[in-house]
Amino acid sequence: MSEETRGLRQFVARRVQWLRWYRYKLAGYDIHPSCELERGLNLDRYFPQGIHVGAHTILTSRVTILSHKLIPRKSLGRYDGEKCHTHIGEWCVIGIGAVIMGGVRIGDECVVGSGAVVTKDVPSGTIVAGNPARVVREGIEMEGIHL
Repeated sequence: MSEETRGLRQFVARRVQWLRWYRYKLAGYDIHPSCELERGLNLDRYFPQGIHVGAHTILTSRVTILSHKLIPRKSLGRYDGEKCHTHIGEWCVIGIGAVIMGGVRIGDECVVGSGAVVTKDVPSGTIVAGNPARVVREGIEMEGIHL
């Protein structure tokens, strides 16, 4: 690939990223502009202001992030949504198809494995995977990790 073609592709990719970020910003989500957002994200529309994503985080395709909890209300005869805030820190990588449940806080420099279902808080510098997500490794440094 020529240098000119590579430069054009990078320019287009940056513009697409900006458009994705802008679309989510207009909808009310709190996503830092330096995040990489792949297509097919499922971000909770019930309470968009409750989703917070820190700088330089990568949300891969088909990631689901919730900002509410369903609570059975027998007196009403239905389920009711309780709004909550979900936080993802800086320099995180959220794997393809991962689900982040409402009210969870993921620390800085974390990796969430593909298909993981995160139901509890994740401390900084941790790799989690599985359903429900469990700690695979702690005390990681993103500079020394090979994804």
